Amino acid sequence: MLIDFFYTLRAAKLPVSVKEFLTLLEALQADVVGPRQPEACTIDDFYYLARTALVKDEKHFDKFDRAFAAYFKGVEMLADFTKEIPADWLRKVLEKELSAEEKAAIEKMGWDELMETLKKRLEEQKERHEGGSKWIGTGGTSPFGHGGYNPQGVRIGGKGGNKSAVKVWDQRAYRDYDDSQELGTRNIKVALRRLRKFAREGNELELDLPDTIRSTAANAGWLDIRMVPERHNNVKVLLLMDVGGTMDEHIQRVEELFSAVKAEFKHLEFYYFHNCVYDFMWKNNRRRFAEKFPTWDIIRKYNKDYKLIFVGDATMSPYEILQPGGSVEYNNEEPGAEWLQRLTHAFPKFAWINPEPQGVWQYRQSIAVIQQLMGHRMYPLTLKGLEEAMRMLSK
Repeated sequence: MLIDFFYTLRAAKLPVSVKEFLTLLEALQADVVGPRQPEACTIDDFYYLARTALVKDEKHFDKFDRAFAAYFKGVEMLADFTKEIPADWLRKVLEKELSAEEKAAIEKMGWDELMETLKKRLEEQKERHEGGSKWIGTGGTSPFGHGGYNPQGVRIGGKGGNKSAVKVWDQRAYRDYDDSQELGTRNIKVALRRLRKFAREGNELELDLPDTIRSTAANAGWLDIRMVPERHNNVKVLLLMDVGGTMDEHIQRVEELFSAVKAEFKHLEFYYFHNCVYDFMWKNNRRRFAEKFPTWDIIRKYNKDYKLIFVGDATMSPYEILQPGGSVEYNNEEPGAEWLQRLTHAFPKFAWINPEPQGVWQYRQSIAVIQQLMGHRMYPLTLKGLEEAMRMLSK
């Protein structure tokens, strides 16, 4: 069985050697997981053992996760919920389907009322709850919990579905975009090449054929080779990418864009954010709270000649943009709108690339807010959209 697993990893282009695979088999024979109780070895135990033995660089963790899940058909990863709400309250037991009339009848709370009500519920509630419109639980129409429906609430555990939560109480793991993604088309690269400014830099690496011919002719036919520095695209790009949540639906297209950008621009700096930019960003999603890069430092570090490109679906609660404490992950002191304005002021040449279909933009309040903050410099992640964005940035 594990031979096929090994070939699955190799098919996913993971650099797994036979020696590493034999190490895994030896570890299993030595009962490294589930010692003296093989039945106690869970799929999670095997996952961590296999990853430790077979993957030597964390940049390959995501490829390993996808190959592992594909081979074992729906494996579930461990999640460490360290919140005070018992995890067993949050098991999804029922899905409640509401009619359009029933949904319209559910009252939407304001931000302050929502936060104050959640605080009271946490103090009052003593047991798990399913359904209903008041308590924290699963199903129902309460603004707190998951698996039900409410036009505006706090999702606690579970997976999102209606994209209406203004706060998410859940530990989530985002993954870095894979910059080695093979492009199925060269169209993205072709579109990005509209943003080019070539200059000769570095040592003499390239034959200057016209000057060689002139020098050879002037030297009575004796070959006189002339070299010049190689020409490079001198454009500087600061790429800020939204990751996690609703962006999971666009991973493949964003990875293709990321790969093309890294290939086309020598001077590239990139950072991640979630939903909206706040007071810090990060470069590694597995350490996003341990290795923070203050946004102020990023603004001061790079000159204004950098082209600023945001990549994100701009799909979130408007509170996340306009409200202090609006971030779904922590209590930000200043609203995201303030940080977006500071960034666009520091880097006058900027654009927002949106992977969401342009036809749905008019139905997302948050997209309208971001568009206004961007001075309507928002473009769809299409060939035409990229060409328009690059043409605007090159002016």
